[in-house]
Amino acid sequence: MELIISLIAGAVGGNAAGAAVKSLNQGTLINSVAGIVGGGLGGTLLSALGSPELAGAVGEAGGLDIGSIVGQLAGGGVGGGVLLAVVGVVRNMMAK
Repeated sequence: MELIISLIAGAVGGNAAGAAVKSLNQGTLINSVAGIVGGGLGGTLLSALGSPELAGAVGEAGGLDIGSIVGQLAGGGVGGGVLLAVVGVVRNMMAK
C-alpha cells in the first residue's frame, strides 16, 4: 500500500513540477513516468534513512495511519519532482 501511495504521489509531483517550471516540462507522459520512478525512489530513501514512520512502515498498521500516509505523499511528491528536474536538465543539455 505504501508503494502505491508513493508512486501516485510521485506522478502528481512530477506533473506539478513540470507545470511549475516550464523549462523542465517534458510532456505529461515523461513527467508522469519520471515522477513515478522518483516517487518510488523517494519512499525507498525515506525507509533507508531510518525514518520508518515517514516511509509508512509503522508497526502492525503497515502504514495505514494518517502520519505515514502523509509522509508517503510528501516523500513521493518530492521524489517525483526532483527526478523530473534531473530528467529535464539532462534532456535540455542534450538538446543543445
